[in-house]
Parts: sequence; C-alpha cells; structure tokens
Amino acid sequence: MAVETLSPDWEFDRVDDGSQKIHAEVQLKNYGKFLEEYTSQLRRIEDALDDSIGDVWDFNLDPIALKLLPYEQSSLLELIKTENKVLNKVITVYAALCCEIKKLKYEAETKFYNGLLFYGEGATDSSMVEGDCQIQMGRFISFLQELSCFVTRCYEVVMNVVHQLAALYISNKIAPKIIETTGVHFQTMYEHLGELLTVLLTLDEIIDNHITLKDHWTMYKRLLKSVHHNPSKFGIQEEKLKPFEKFLLKLEGQLLDGMIFQSCIEQQFDSLNGGVTVSKNSTFAEEFAHSIRSIFANVEAKLGEPSEIDQRDKYVGICGLFVLHFQIFRTIDKKFYKSLLDICKKVPAITLTANIIWFPDNFLIQKIPAAAKLLDRKSLQAIKMHRDTFLQQKAQSLTKDVQSYYVFVSSWMMKMESILSKEQRMDKFAEDLTNRCNIFIQGFLYAYSISTIIKTTMNLYMSMQKPMTKTSVKALCRLVELLKAVEHMFYRRSMVVADSVSHITQHLQHQALNSISVAKKRVISDKKYSEQRLDVLSALVLAENTLNGPSTKQRRLIVSLALSVGTQMKTFKDEELFPLQVVMKKLDLISELRERVQTQCNCCFLYWHRAVFPIYLDDVYENAIDAARLHYMFSALRDCVPAMMHARHLESYEILLDCYDKEIMEILNEHLLDKLCKEIEKDLRLSVHTHLKLDDRNPFKVGMKDLALFFSLNPIRFFNRFIDIRAYVTHYLDKTFYNLTTVALHDWATYSEMRNLATQRYGLVMTEAHLPSQTLEQGLDVLEIMRNIHIFVSRYLYNLNNQIFIERTSNNKHLNTINIRHIANSIRTHGTGIMNTTVNFTYQFLKKKFYIFSQFMYDEHIKSRLIKDIRFFREIKDQNDHKYPFERAEKFNRGIRKLGITPEGQSYLDQFRQLISQIGNAMGYVRMIRSGGLHCSSNAIRFVPDLEDIVNFEELVKEEGLPEETLKAARHLDSVLSDHTRNSAEGTEYFKMLVDVFAPEFRRPKNIHLRNFYIIVPPLTLNFVEHSISCKEKLNKKNKIGAAFTDDGFAMGVAYILKLLDQYQEFDSLHWFQSVREKYLKEIRAVAKQQNVQSTSQDEKLLQTMNLTQKRLDVSLQEFELLYFSLSSARIFFRADKTAAEENQEKKEKEEETKTSNGDLPDSAVSADPVVK
Repeated sequence: MAVETLSPDWEFDRVDDGSQKIHAEVQLKNYGKFLEEYTSQLRRIEDALDDSIGDVWDFNLDPIALKLLPYEQSSLLELIKTENKVLNKVITVYAALCCEIKKLKYEAETKFYNGLLFYGEGATDSSMVEGDCQIQMGRFISFLQELSCFVTRCYEVVMNVVHQLAALYISNKIAPKIIETTGVHFQTMYEHLGELLTVLLTLDEIIDNHITLKDHWTMYKRLLKSVHHNPSKFGIQEEKLKPFEKFLLKLEGQLLDGMIFQSCIEQQFDSLNGGVTVSKNSTFAEEFAHSIRSIFANVEAKLGEPSEIDQRDKYVGICGLFVLHFQIFRTIDKKFYKSLLDICKKVPAITLTANIIWFPDNFLIQKIPAAAKLLDRKSLQAIKMHRDTFLQQKAQSLTKDVQSYYVFVSSWMMKMESILSKEQRMDKFAEDLTNRCNIFIQGFLYAYSISTIIKTTMNLYMSMQKPMTKTSVKALCRLVELLKAVEHMFYRRSMVVADSVSHITQHLQHQALNSISVAKKRVISDKKYSEQRLDVLSALVLAENTLNGPSTKQRRLIVSLALSVGTQMKTFKDEELFPLQVVMKKLDLISELRERVQTQCNCCFLYWHRAVFPIYLDDVYENAIDAARLHYMFSALRDCVPAMMHARHLESYEILLDCYDKEIMEILNEHLLDKLCKEIEKDLRLSVHTHLKLDDRNPFKVGMKDLALFFSLNPIRFFNRFIDIRAYVTHYLDKTFYNLTTVALHDWATYSEMRNLATQRYGLVMTEAHLPSQTLEQGLDVLEIMRNIHIFVSRYLYNLNNQIFIERTSNNKHLNTINIRHIANSIRTHGTGIMNTTVNFTYQFLKKKFYIFSQFMYDEHIKSRLIKDIRFFREIKDQNDHKYPFERAEKFNRGIRKLGITPEGQSYLDQFRQLISQIGNAMGYVRMIRSGGLHCSSNAIRFVPDLEDIVNFEELVKEEGLPEETLKAARHLDSVLSDHTRNSAEGTEYFKMLVDVFAPEFRRPKNIHLRNFYIIVPPLTLNFVEHSISCKEKLNKKNKIGAAFTDDGFAMGVAYILKLLDQYQEFDSLHWFQSVREKYLKEIRAVAKQQNVQSTSQDEKLLQTMNLTQKRLDVSLQEFELLYFSLSSARIFFRADKTAAEENQEKKEKEEETKTSNGDLPDSAVSADPVVK
C-alpha cells in the first residue's frame, strides 16, 4: 500500500533542482563542526587524565599497542562483483585458494614450526630422569597427529591449485576455454603455491635437523614393545595397542622420514576418472615454466641488493616449484637449472626459520639427480667452496658492516624524528607523504638487511660447526641491537606512524587508481568488443572497485589477480605498467608495515644462539659507556616468549619459560650484576681505606671504568618483571654492609662512610642500617654479663670514681672496658625490663658467695684467732688510744699464711679478699645498671617538652571521641611516658633492696660467728694494699700478667658486708686507718732522720737503701689513703651514717606519718567545702 502511494512522488524526485546538493553541503558542514567539537572535547579529557600523554611511546612500559592492519568484514564473494560472471568465478576460486595458503602458512609459522623446534627444550640433561624422554614424546603424539592432518590438508590444497590452473590453461584446441588465457599470467598463484611448498620443505628440514626428536621417538617405540609384552602392567587393553602402533607407523612414514615435501610433489595429479589432465597438458606446462622464470627474473635482480624485501623466501618457493614442475612434466630446462644453482654464489644459504638453514644446491641436486648429473663436479664443488669463503669474508667484514649500518640506522632515525616532528603543509601534502613512505620503507629495508646478515652468519657458523671469534660475536650482537633500535623507533612514534600510514595508503591507492583509469579509458575507446577485451575491462573495473576501500590483504590479492587478467592486450604501456607495479609493492609494504617490521625484527632465533649472551654481557661490562644497549638485547631475548608458548612436550609451556628465564637471569647475575656489585664494593672499600695505600689506583696507569653509567639506566623489562640494576646493587651493598656491621660493630663508622660515598659517587640511595647506636669500644652486652655474672666479677676490676669496669687480663693487645654508655645502649636494645632481671641474677649470685663467706668465718682457725684479736683489742684499747695496732694485723696475716698456701702462692686471706672483691664487683655492677637505666630513660624522655606537666593523651582522645584503637594507643603512650618519667626521676633503689634482703639473715643469732667480721678488716686491708702495690708495680714491667691499677670492688664489698652486719660503728671504733697513718708517718720520720745523719758520712749504698725504704713507705701510705677514700665513698651508698636501730626508728616514723595524713583527709575535705561554694 505504502509503495503505491509513494510511487508518484518518486517520479517527481527525479527532477534535479539542486536542493539536494545544498542540503548535503549543510549536513556536511554540521558534521564537520560536530567532529571538531568532539575532537577538542576528547583532547580536553586526555589532558585532564594524563599530563604525560605524548607522541613518544615507551616500548617497555606501554601496555597497549596500535594495530594498523586494515580490516573489514566483507567476504571474497562480496568483493568480487562484476558483470562478467565467468571472470568472477575464476578470480574468486584463485583468491580463495591464495587465502587458504596464507592461513596454512601462518598456522605453520606460529604453531607447527615452534612446536617442533622447542621439542626437548626446557630440561637439562642433568635434570632428566629415566623415562622423561618417553613421557615427553607421549605428550607430543597429539601434536604430531595435528601436524599430520595439517600436512594432508596442504597436499589437498597443492593438488587443487594445480588442478585449477591446469583447468584454465587447456592445450586441447577443441575443448571450450573458460576465459581467453593468452597473455594472462597468474603469477600471484604460483608465488602462493611456492610459499606452501616452502612450508612443507621447512617442516622436512626442521625434523631432519632435530636429533632429540628422533632419539625420543626411537625410545618411545621401544617402550611400546615392552608394553606389548605385558599390557596389563601398564593398564592398557591389548586390542587398542595394534591400531595405535599402526597409527605411529603412519606418522613416522608421513612426517619423520623426511618425505613431507617429496610425498607432496609425488601425488597423482592426473584425475583418474576423466577429470583434469595435468602431466599431458603442454599449455599448462609452458605457462608453469614461464611463471617460474618470470618470478625468478624479478627475484634474481633484487637478491643480495640493499632493496631486497622477501626475494630469498621467494627463491625457496621457486626451487620448490621447479622440482614440482619436473615431477609433473618430467622435462628439465638445463639453462634455468644452472641459473638456479648460480644463485648459490650470491646466497650460499637461506634461513628458513629460527636456526634452520637451507642449502639450495643440496636440495636441487638431491631432488633432481638427473639434472645434477648433467653438471660437472667442479661447479658443484665450487659452490661448496664458495660457502666457506663467504663465511670467512663475512667474519672479516662484520666489523665494517656494523660501523656502516650503525651510521645508516642512526641517520635514518634522525630523519624519522625530523620528518615525523614536522608539521604537514597542505600545499606539499603529497610530497610529504611520499617522503614519509620512502623513509618507512627505508627503515624496513635496513631491518631486513641486518636481520639477514645476523641469521645467515650465526646459522652458518652453527651448521658448519665452526668457532666464532669474540669480535664476530660482539659485532653480531651490535647488529641485533640495531635491529631492535629500528623496531623501537617505529614503536616510539606509533601515533604519528599510524596517522601517516592511513594517509600514505590512500595516496598510493589514488596513484594506482589513476593509472588503472587511464588503461580503462584506452580499452573503452577501442570499439572492437571481443570476449577477451570484455574480460580485460571487467578485470580493470574489479581492480578499481577493490582499490576503493581499506587496503586489506584480501583486496590487494584480488587487485593483483585482476591485474593479471587486466594487463594483457597491451592495455598498459610499458612505462605505465612498471610504476603501477612499484605502487602496488609499496602498498603491500605500507599496509602491513607494522607486522612486516615486527617479523623482520623478531629475534626469536637468539634462543638457539644464547651461548653468545655471556660474551655480550662481558663486553657491556667492559664498555660501560653505552650500557643503555642492554634494553635492546633484552627486548630481543624477549622475542622468544610467544614462540615458546607453542611448546607441547612439557606439562605446561610455563616450565619452558621458567627454565629460560632462570638461565638468562643466572647468566646476567654471573656476568654483569655480581661483577658490578663486587667492583663497586671494592672501589668503595679502597676509596675509604686510601690511607692504607693498598694498590696503585692511578687512572692514568690502571685505566678507569665509569660504572656509574649502569645506574642511570631505566629498569630493563624481562618477562613479567623489571630488572633494576641500581636497586640490585643498592640491595647488595645494603645487605653486605649491614651483615658486616653486625659481625664487627666497631666498623660501623667505616660502613657509614662507604654508604655516603656510594651516594655521592654512584647516586645510590642507601638504607640506614638502624643498628642500635653502638660506640666504637663496644663492650659486653648486659644479657651476656647477666648470664655469666660469676665469670664477669672475677675477670673484671671495678673503678668506683669513673664507674667503669676494666678487664683484668686479655689475650689481645687491648683490654675491654664497660661503662654507663654501653649499659644504656644495651638497655635500649633489650628494654628496661632487663634491669630487674639483672638484679635478680645478682641476688642469686650473692647468695652463693655469702655461703662461702659464712663458711670461712666459721672455720675454727679463723674464728679462734678473731675472738682472740677482739679480746686483745678490748684489753689494750685504753692504753693504745682506742687504735687497733698495726703489728697485730701483720701478725694475723703471717699466722694465716702458715695455715697453707695454694699452688698459685695464695693464702686463705688472699682468697677471702678475692671473695669480698667479687661481692663488691657485683654491687658495682648493680650500681652501673641503675646509672645506665637513668641514662637511657633521660635520653628517651628528652623529647618530652615539660616533665612537670605531661599531657594525658587518653583524656584528650576521649574528648575528641576518636575510635577505640586510638584510645588504646593513647593509653599505651601515657603508660610509657609515666614509666620513663618515673625511671628518669628516681630510678630504683637497688642497693637498699639488696641490703634489706640479706641484713635480717646476717644479724640473726645463729649467724653470730659473722659478728667477728669487723676485726678481720684490718688484716684484709693490709693484704689488699700489698696486693695492690704489687699489681701497680707490674704495670711498668714487660710481662704485664697480673698488672692492675684499680680494684675498688674490695672497698665496695667491705662497705656492703659491714652494712649487712650493722658493724660500721664497731669498725670505726678500731680507728684502724688512723693507726696505719701514724705508724707510717713515724717510720717515714725515722728514715728521714737517719738520712740526714747518713748524708754526712757519705755512704752511698746505705743512702740508696734508705731512699728505697722511704719510697716504699710513701707508696704504702698512699695506697692506704686511697683505700680509705674508696671505703668512705662506698659507705655513702649504704647510708653509713645510720645504724640499723636508727633506720628502723625512721621507718616507723614514716609509716605513722602516712597514717595520720590519710586519717586527716575527710576533715580537710569538709572544711574546704564552704570555700568552694
């Protein structure tokens, strides 16, 4: 109904009044406006999101990449549409076959080549267990099955291509022709057929060179035999074994015997049931030969030239086609055969894939032995000789090649940068595009040439098993870097390249369309329409239509097939045809620019030559100046990863990747990173220890490497991580310095200096060790002393005034000391809790020592003498002015010595003195612990602004209503602060505690024998002074064993024990030190008097004796004085001014005071009430 109503209007619309044009222009303007606004909007978003979006992309960091391959969803049938139905069919069939071949080639290159090549990799001989080979092959069988299907499919396609071509070129004059084929040469078809034959030939070569695969296959077959004898053991049904064995035999015959290519060309191409005849078709034979020659003519001209693009691969295809032609038609063109072999002089070997190298001469001689016989032996030998000379020349010219390519690539990169950075001028747009196109192609050509040199040279060395010199290795690695530099250049300017590529393809399509339209006009102007001319016209129209669209592979294929038909009958002049071919080649290149560059720059082959990597790293290390090239090498090594993912012989390809990753990292660590770490560490050490003059470090003599350049490198990407050389070395130095500082803490200053130097010289950001603040003369740790207090008190001597312990003797040249600072550091390390534990340990130690002390005092010999002495003193004190006589103490000393002496020559009194010194040392240590605690607390509390007014954080947090966790933290902080304030203010009265704990026991009636202690003090002091003088005298002797200049532990011990027994008054009643002073002064005066008398008689010897006597008396008096002062000082610690009774009285008074103050509280509160109101 609707159609009927509209039909009259339709007629009206056909009248063109120009309104449509105006309307279209308005719409276009609006659309343009919208696009401009949208672009500026997008730019604004882009700027807002990221400041760093620029034209330069980073190969390592960018997670995305641009794919420039044109793409469309149209099928071949939609693209090939002309009025000429027959031509449509022909072109459709050929295009479909070419597409099929491309797909098969892609599948082979990605899946099958890599699966076969990587078979057996990822497991070293040492890690392989018996049976692993068979397991790997077992996993691989399914892959071989897929390969078998693939090869069968290739055979079918080859058969179909030959049939389709044979059907077009019919030699039978009577049979109707599908289209007129004179002057029509479908060269593209033959090229594609050549590509497919190359695939089969490559598969043969890979399997032929794969020794591991064949060995494993043999082992697998042997395994099957043993399974055959006992299937139940392996859990396999016997009836399944037979078909499996047949299947394996089929696989072996088809794939592993090197017959893949041969079986293909030996197929029965003639149809048996009256279909297409091939071998008898002379027209097809001629056409086939003509096409091979045409392709060869194009290839030969370019082979080995700088403008070579893919001629080598085509040459392999030509050899395959030539053998196929011979196999089908059994005719041979000797001249052509010879020219094929002559190419070997230009190109001695061709890399098919990865490390598989192919020698055309061997192939041609082996596949066509009949033709080989026609050639003389000499020429064949010459080819082999030429291969050796080629390799020698290459080795010599490599360094030159590298230099020239280095210049080429560098200048090309500069041109790229400059041309891509320039603004495009509209008036010179076409010229600019042509320049860009030429520069892109130039970059690709350099990549192709470099890639060819590397692959051919490396693989030739490998296949001919000749050693490579270090210079050659370095040169080849330089070329690899250049190759990756080309790829990175294209990638860095991805945005501009992408933009340019679409413009260039349009420009090239426009040029092609122009030349086709000229030819089309020429055909239309000729009025003689024949079928052939119509075919040409249809073909040209098809080419035109197809070129109007994205430059996809399919469209370009259709154009080349259409032009095969469209160029017959002189539709194009020679000078027109050549430019058109050049434009089409450029279009092919530019349309697939990114993919082709990637393929050429793919360094997957390096996996098979990774033995060069250590040499390369050594070179980089030696020439640190261009360390940045590491990025290129790692980028090349990374190219193997996609290929490895097709490995099928392991449980997962991840195992192979891990193995490769591990291997490369081990080499990197060994040949670069570890060497670098050691060298930097050595340099820092030598710089810090320059005063030792260790070795000659004059850079003019020993040379100099600037290793700092390694640290300016960006992190190198490898697998899924970055290798940061700077971080690696920093970590190594941090770890080394930390560990060595913990081992020898006194070296901390040296390592700090080295850290600072590393930052200054190499810019390394080092981590502070944060070890507890140790001093250079780091003493024993509190924990260590606490555990071994019995050893400590006997080995160390105490100095009361300086509060320091000094080691008694040492095997070293220095004595260890321990002072308050050490103790404070230890407390800071272990926490204040250790103080109480230490005092507890000291208490346990004192208990043991007091037991020995009690035993000594209880001894009958000692006790009886002491009681006698007390009685004697009571009797004579009134006559002797209450002073204990010096002679009596001396007599006691002598009496004890008579009781017996130890092997070391010590009397019992000496041992008793030592016991008291040890008790005193223990007390001195407790004193030091308290001082250290105060020192540590005051250090910690110094950050609190006002100790009198410390803020309560818990209350503040509550006020702010902060969460529970914060409240908890505040509570902890408050408790820590209050602990520190308390500790730093008073510290704990450890002495008082140690007096209170022992005093009651000492003063009990059952320990009455201890009350005699005060009377033994005079002989003890005498013993001590004698000992002290002998120790001090030893200081000036060579043999310093037993030398000492302080031992205040004795004074501390005496003071402590007197306090425990509450005998200060009893001891003072002896007036012992007064007695000693008087005795010595009396003797000194007597000696002085005698000296005066003797000085007149001039008796030298006697005078000397008297001087010595006086000196001895002075020293003894001085020692007694010192002891007296030390004892007086020590008594202050134990509040010697008060007796036990007075202290108890004071305690009671204090208790009563606190009771009364607590009782008064309610009254004071009541009285205060009214005031508050």
